[in-house]
Parts: sequence; C-alpha cells; structure tokens
Amino acid sequence: MSKGLYGRTTDDTYQQAGFGAPVRRGTRPAILVVDLTRGFTENTYPTGADLTDVVKSTTRLIEAGRPANVPVVFTAISYTPAEAAGDAVTWLRKAPGLRSLVDGSEAVALDPRLPWQPDQDHLVVKKGASAFFGTNLAATLTGLGCDTVLVCGATTSGCVRASAVDAVQSGFPVLVPRDCVGDRADGPAQAALFDLQAKYGDVVDVDDAVGYLASLPASRRDHT
Repeated sequence: MSKGLYGRTTDDTYQQAGFGAPVRRGTRPAILVVDLTRGFTENTYPTGADLTDVVKSTTRLIEAGRPANVPVVFTAISYTPAEAAGDAVTWLRKAPGLRSLVDGSEAVALDPRLPWQPDQDHLVVKKGASAFFGTNLAATLTGLGCDTVLVCGATTSGCVRASAVDAVQSGFPVLVPRDCVGDRADGPAQAALFDLQAKYGDVVDVDDAVGYLASLPASRRDHT
C-alpha cells in the first residue's frame, strides 16, 4: 500500500477494506505509453511540463522489452481543427488548454527522444483521457495476445490513471512504473499513485519493471 501519504489510519482503513493485493504478472506483457507527446513533455507548451526524466525512464523500459519482442503502444491526444475550435468534444469545455492539441501540429508529435519504431510499434489517437475509450486499443492488445499492461506516460492524475483503470476493467493486470509517469504537480500525482496501488494495479519501481521484462520465458522471447 502507500508509504504513509495520508497517514497510518488511512493505510489501515484500506487494508481492512481488502485493497492493495498484488496483481498477477503474465508472460506476454505490453508497454502502453500514454501521451508522451511534445505538448505534454515540454514545458514550452501550455499543456506541458518538463518530463525529461519520465521520457528517459520510459525509454529504458521500452529498450528492456525489445529483446523479448514486447509490444509497445503509444497514444496521442489529437483533435481536428473543427473539434479544437468547437463544442463537439465536451471535455474541451472543462479543459480548454487541450484545444492546442491539433492534428498535424508539433504539440501532438511523439517526443523525439522516445525510441519510437513506426514499422513495429502501434499508435492510438484518442480524444479523451482513457487510451481505451473510443479506440481499438483493447482489441489490439487482445490480438497481440497480451496478458499484462505496463502503463507509462502523462499525466499521472489524468490520462495515465484513466487508462490504467480501463485496462484492468478490460481484463488486463496493470503495472505502473512510478519513474515512467509524470504530471504537472506532485500532489495530484501522488494521490493518483496511491489510488492506483490501492485499487487497480501495482505501482512499482522501474528497476522492478525492467527485471520483470528480463525474466520473461524463452518462448516469449522467441515470439514475433
């Protein structure tokens, strides 16, 4: 459970309620990289923050999975000019800063520091917080034979949390490497990680996640 973020009483309450059990780790994981686009990873954009360390840790995780042919799915929020300017997407009324994420702009481009391989990796374009809502992500993961999802990306309290919740609701055990997720502020991020660990997946260190990928059986490593 938590390391005292809300105090011992809260930890005891959650433990008594039966939360925080470890998830099953399968032998065919996928890495889901949520919205590590320039509009979120660079602080020059109104929606962004400096997520250099998150990009580095996520790159390390992806590269650790390459020898085992672990599928990598990147996501990006991107709106047509009409969507960005109008009222068809209700979320944009609440979060108007996202209107800058327009199709074809630099803001929706994947961070160039990521080891994106377009001939191998998958890209899901989404309009909402969850990578699963209104997309073919669940079908893609099922088609790839995946049985576990490692969720990385931004923001921890927003699209990462929403995607992790929908991943487990879609039947996939979830791991969230804490070094591979980032946010604009620490408070909301820590609250989200507490909630994810309690109810939806295991929040782990990147070293643990890398070790998990390195431990995959030979049959998984031979899969193409």
